Amino acid sequence: MNPNIKEMMRQAQILQNKMAKLQEELESRTVEASSGGGMVRAVANGKPEIQAIFIEKEVVDPEDVDMLQDLIVAAVNEALKRAKEMTEQEMAKLTGGLKIPGMF
Repeated sequence: MNPNIKEMMRQAQILQNKMAKLQEELESRTVEASSGGGMVRAVANGKPEIQAIFIEKEVVDPEDVDMLQDLIVAAVNEALKRAKEMTEQEMAKLTGGLKIPGMF
């Protein structure tokens, strides 16, 4: 086998190992987003998965459930967006900005 190809394969294996370690690390890191002036907060990890939702009592109005639902959706969507951005930023550091299809 060509020594150049061997070296490329070795480098690819090293990168793969680093990426696996980073994925594991990102699973434990969290980001938070809020809506309604902080009345609803959502916490997501780097998988991305929602880890927690916090709702202040003042925003719970049985006469306006639609508003609460909208605030929850907004907070969750923003938390997932931030989790994705965190993952992309960390991956870019590892790959030098190279976009690898199927990875994050």
